[in-house]
Amino acid sequence: MGHERKHIYFASDFHLGAPNFQESRNREKRIVRWLKSIKPNARAIYLVGDIFDFWFEYKEAIPKGFVRIQGAIAELVDDGVEVHFFTGNHDMWMFDYFESEIGVTIHREPISIEAQGKKLFIAHGDGLGPGDRGYKLIKRIFSNRFFQWCFARLHPNFGISVANFSSRKSRAATGGDDEVFLGEKNEWLVQYAQSILKEHHFDYLIFGHRHLPLRIQVGEGSYYYNLGDWLKYNTYGVLSDGQFKLKSFPSNELFDFDVIQK
Repeated sequence: MGHERKHIYFASDFHLGAPNFQESRNREKRIVRWLKSIKPNARAIYLVGDIFDFWFEYKEAIPKGFVRIQGAIAELVDDGVEVHFFTGNHDMWMFDYFESEIGVTIHREPISIEAQGKKLFIAHGDGLGPGDRGYKLIKRIFSNRFFQWCFARLHPNFGISVANFSSRKSRAATGGDDEVFLGEKNEWLVQYAQSILKEHHFDYLIFGHRHLPLRIQVGEGSYYYNLGDWLKYNTYGVLSDGQFKLKSFPSNELFDFDVIQK
């Protein structure tokens, strides 16, 4: 790795596979262009959940498709860039394929890191904070190893088809909710970030899941960021010289938060 590779990048909620083949393929190509564009400067890349709209690894099979992004990530890893995957609520059934085959690091729980003199807390965000009890119950069921074993008994043609259908129905039912800023007092992840800060100081608390690019001060010198998504905003975060910024691709310009916080 060259000495110029010092930036740390963050992105989430690609939802590859949704809502249909062509839109997903176009999004995948755009994401690959972004990955190639940041490669010369990237020390590490954190993909903070819901990279796929559905993912399940059978013992001897994985879901069809997504070869472009897998190849781009493998190229980054082979070139010495750290790549971290967080499991989200749509791809929690990610097991060891990406670690053993591509060399990424998988995170199933929130993590904290120190980089460039700053303390960062990173999590996908699903099931965190108050509320959303129904989803928290579903997550416990889906995380259960016996349930996963039962699903693995289904033939991939049937199991993946059913899961893709269910995922599309869920997104159709809740997709509009993701585009509404609820106000700081009603944003569950903001409340969760504030509760974390009661125990430990972090300069930046970085989440996905919400599908809405957000920057909110949550404490003295502490900022909550949501990375947005690539279905609508094409936003990503970059830590450079200790400063965290949210940008949009392909312009790579700072994201205008006034677009959503009016």
